[in-house]
Amino acid sequence: MGMLKFLKKQRLYEPATSDLSLGEVNSSIETDGAQSFWRKLALFSGPGALVAVGYMDPGNWVTSVGGGAQYHYILLSVVLLSSIIAMILQYMAGKLGIVKQEDLAQATRKHTSQRMGIVLWIITELALMATDIAEVIGGAIALHLLFGWSMILSVFTTAFDVVLLLLLMKFGFRKIEAIVMTLIVTILLIFGYLVVISKPDWAATLTGYVPSLAAFDNTPSTLPGGESRMMMTLGIIGATVMPHNLYLHSSVAQTRKINRDDPKALKEAVRFMTWDSNLQLSVAFVINSMLLILGAALFFGHADQVGGFGDMYNALKNNQIAGAVASPVLSTLFAVALLASGQNSTITGTLTGEVVMQGFLHLKVPLWLRRVVTRGLALLPVLAFTIIYGGNERKLDQLLVYSQVFLSLALPFAMAPLIYFTSSKKIMGAEFANPRWMVIVAWIVFVILTVLNMKLILGMVLPGMA
Repeated sequence: MGMLKFLKKQRLYEPATSDLSLGEVNSSIETDGAQSFWRKLALFSGPGALVAVGYMDPGNWVTSVGGGAQYHYILLSVVLLSSIIAMILQYMAGKLGIVKQEDLAQATRKHTSQRMGIVLWIITELALMATDIAEVIGGAIALHLLFGWSMILSVFTTAFDVVLLLLLMKFGFRKIEAIVMTLIVTILLIFGYLVVISKPDWAATLTGYVPSLAAFDNTPSTLPGGESRMMMTLGIIGATVMPHNLYLHSSVAQTRKINRDDPKALKEAVRFMTWDSNLQLSVAFVINSMLLILGAALFFGHADQVGGFGDMYNALKNNQIAGAVASPVLSTLFAVALLASGQNSTITGTLTGEVVMQGFLHLKVPLWLRRVVTRGLALLPVLAFTIIYGGNERKLDQLLVYSQVFLSLALPFAMAPLIYFTSSKKIMGAEFANPRWMVIVAWIVFVILTVLNMKLILGMVLPGMA
């Protein structure tokens, strides 16, 4: 609390005066006046894109491309299952925000003790830091590949994206949504082109979507620095179903102005939120599938040579691994998409940080200070790895994979409160509480993820016992 007193004395923070999540944009976007389904959907579209960004950030690139390069198409089933889980959880998060006009952080703090609230806040902040690490690494490597800057200079440069975010915030929330959607379309088109020219085995691709227990094998990989299928599976889950997205969606879903005294209007808002979320997450599913398919089609059998972004860039640039499809244009497109992904994630990560701090601690920290602190904390381990290993990109990529595994470990701590709150008729009301089948599926997923996480930890700490 000494730090909080210091910040208060310096007037760098103020107690949150509004109970509304992201109060400056809460209920700021009108939804009245549209009669047709498509016009209404257009007005509600946007929050889903902000959420979908977290499902295609640089963390997904390493885990998905690496998963394809190491284990061919078998982990496509994990991408599919992760996306289905994501749709269910994001539906719950968006519904909580719309119906209760509370984000997940506010609801958790309201229904838990102060001590438990602080514990969950710390876990969430660590998850945000892990997410930021992925953004720093992805953005830094993209700058290094595009402009030839040193890794240390590239890492430092990523710290200045706070200026970009602060400028975007002045244009209004709807403009931010539009910019995010544009970057998503850019990534989709680039990877669509890369996959088409890579000529994947489509029969094997379809077979890869069939769930298999082989995806959960914890036997260590025989490849140098390779991860077991279990670790890659949890890495994909952690990179796909990210805990911070649950907090973010429950907040940004409230940006639409609706008549809260009308149950019909609430029901309509939930329905269009679900359409928006599922459509955007379907795009994220396609992109994540493309990442893994690209890894399987071009890099399978060469996983030890394409363990990181730099290796993938070079493989797409020359024909030693990727074959005749390789060209400098493809490698440049790859780096541009990587930079777009990192910048997109920067926007949503900062918004989530504000939601989490205000919701758990009832504090509102200026956006610039929040960004400086979170980005500074993320820079430390990345800089340490960069200096210790002399800018070795593979070591940074390995750090990125472990950050995604940590996100998978942190996920149950956000899932459990969300499932409980949205399944309670007392909290949500009988009309908006989760249906029984969804409650059962959600808790089964929670138990399975928790068990897999425990198995992973045992396998890392006590090999042979998992």
